[in-house]
Amino acid sequence: MTEQQRLLTRMLVSAVNARQLESDRVSRRLHDEVGQVLSAVGLQMDALKLEHQSRTPAIIEEVNQIQGLLERAMTEVRALSYDLNPAVVERVGLQNALDRLVGRMRGRSAVSIRYLYDSSVRVPIDVANTWYKIAEQALENCVIHASASKIELQVKPAGKNVIMEVRDNGVGFLVEQVRSDSLGIGLMLMDHYAAQVGVQLSILSTPAKGTTVRAVSSGAKQQASPSPGVRSNKARG
Repeated sequence: MTEQQRLLTRMLVSAVNARQLESDRVSRRLHDEVGQVLSAVGLQMDALKLEHQSRTPAIIEEVNQIQGLLERAMTEVRALSYDLNPAVVERVGLQNALDRLVGRMRGRSAVSIRYLYDSSVRVPIDVANTWYKIAEQALENCVIHASASKIELQVKPAGKNVIMEVRDNGVGFLVEQVRSDSLGIGLMLMDHYAAQVGVQLSILSTPAKGTTVRAVSSGAKQQASPSPGVRSNKARG
């Protein structure tokens, strides 16, 4: 990496960190303020039903419809709060965090995204956070730039190592050429994330034959588990 690229990477990381701080602030406001207001409105609707169910039964159906919309709004606010929280891996575990990430990407694109997670995988929390950031960047690149019809995110053991791969069947590119110019911003960020925790990162791509982003961690023992009280979902294919 040239000095210019190192400077650009530091600037990008600072910008990403600032964005994460802002996301955390918005996440807390959604959870603590907007969520509480919506809950209070729900209680008011319950009280309204109790007050009018005997005198004006016709109003109950309308109240039920409003409560249905309110519940949908609360669900969306909770989901957005979790997605914006940069500590999502600590809160729900790597498996669930990646599942939520894939769900968000599916909602943004018609591309088929397959998600495979081997539940025997154990990684330290710093590696889990790094993998999540790499997966987020890699999936963004696939959805926005690759013109792919299929993407696969897989986490699996490989001997003494554990591997995360993001593969697509898109247009591909010349890796060294992209790394050498400003179009390689995403690759530089992934390189930086991997270097911070000793993850081996490789990016394989061939024009017209797709791209594979592979992150490898060795000797992992500690599981990236969700916070107490949060249960992991089964991996989806």
